[in-house]
Amino acid sequence: MLAYLQNSSVARLASGIGLSVLSAILVVLAFPPYQLWPLVFIGWVPMLIAQYHLLPSKWSSLAPALGIGLWLQGYLGPVFRPIGTFMVWLPLIVAVLTFLTDRGLQAFHQKTAYRWFVPMGVLNWAGTEMIRLFIPIAGTWAFIAYPLYRQPWLIQPVSIFGIIGMGMVVILTNYGLAMGCLRWLEVKTPLASQESRLSPHLVKNWLVATAIILVAWVSISLVFYLQPLSTAALRVAAIQPSRSLIMSALAGEEGEVTRLHRRMLEQSQQAASQGTRLIVWPEGVMPWDPQVDDRLGLSQLTAETNAYLATGYVIVTEHGLRNEATVISPTGEFLGVFGKDHPVVFAGETSLTRGTYPVYTTELGKLATIICYDLDYTDTARKMAAQGAQIIAVPSNDWSTIADKHFTHLVFRAVENRVAMVKADGGWDSAIIDPYGRIRALASFPQGGEATLVSDVQIGDGNGTLYTRLGDWTGWLGLLGMIFFTFGGGWLEKRSRSTGISPE
Repeated sequence: MLAYLQNSSVARLASGIGLSVLSAILVVLAFPPYQLWPLVFIGWVPMLIAQYHLLPSKWSSLAPALGIGLWLQGYLGPVFRPIGTFMVWLPLIVAVLTFLTDRGLQAFHQKTAYRWFVPMGVLNWAGTEMIRLFIPIAGTWAFIAYPLYRQPWLIQPVSIFGIIGMGMVVILTNYGLAMGCLRWLEVKTPLASQESRLSPHLVKNWLVATAIILVAWVSISLVFYLQPLSTAALRVAAIQPSRSLIMSALAGEEGEVTRLHRRMLEQSQQAASQGTRLIVWPEGVMPWDPQVDDRLGLSQLTAETNAYLATGYVIVTEHGLRNEATVISPTGEFLGVFGKDHPVVFAGETSLTRGTYPVYTTELGKLATIICYDLDYTDTARKMAAQGAQIIAVPSNDWSTIADKHFTHLVFRAVENRVAMVKADGGWDSAIIDPYGRIRALASFPQGGEATLVSDVQIGDGNGTLYTRLGDWTGWLGLLGMIFFTFGGGWLEKRSRSTGISPE
């Protein structure tokens, strides 16, 4: 029966489509809210079997188009549906681009006897993720490493290789296993058409290399994980109101805004009564500049509680938005202003004061702020850590469909730079995360709700990490590899013919 399915063109097409859909389902299940994280290491294997063993050459790119497109629809579709912008079409756009760009890959690997199958797959994926960091509407959303956010024992080498490096290990595992499956299928159920066969030595070498890299990665991770920082713990709080103040203000609900402000002051007092020294409020909780008009008495609040307060506010000007965050000391001093570095451009947001990265030296340690969408990019937190930041406050204003996803990005920003993170959201998801990516406190409510998170969290040592100094070097490596394979594919095919490379 299996031989028939693989030699019948209709059956091969149907089977290939089915396996591609299966891959999409497996990878969706690996991500939040399902969190079946081990599936991310094997999820793409069925799709690769469809692409390189079942589908005919001219239709082989249908496999990644379906697999990747449906995965993005399953993961990102619900995220952008409430916004109603062109972003809802993103999965379809990616699917079409994948279908066009992956055409010819099956023929290339057959002509080169699959010598470049694994490195090309890994580097292309890393290069694609790197490109997304340059795009204002993309960022790190749906990066393949994010399902591992609850596995701090596994992700510590991110402090060297970055999140893209972790993703390369995930894709390497998928491609290594897929190569082994392709070899087994070609031996057990050869196709009627004449196609290149995989070298058993090549397959063995890549399976062994994959195993060695996985063992090395886990070993390095455990060594880092079991070496605690010598820094002190700090009691911090994230104040999450029951509703978004930005949305309430836009709806003209002045009474509700006043109630929420009053309640947030009460929550802050309650947190301070537990010994909290740093309190973080959400993004845009005031439509005015508290340094000019402190009508909520924030300076008085910090003096009464002997705590630092990090808060966001939004000013509407004729030229656009000033989306900013400030920190107020226990003496009532406003320490400075940070302008949101990555405005949500697909929602029409601007940030007129972006481009400055203040880090404040306080009695608690070196403190910095970033705002909401900044946590979806790797550069902003890294710039703060490079200046010695030990803890980063993150005012944010999310929406319901990202409440179980957005805070997961902060885990990797913490590990990348070995800093503590405190995210306070306007009604959906707040979190306190230590420098090892361990979630010390979490309020994630897709239905919305109030929360006062209080927890002791160890701060970073202010030295940053190798990743802090080198940045996304694995992403640049992937991008260079992607360019090489894009423009050097023909040369590699000629070289394979001239050197007589063939399966053994």
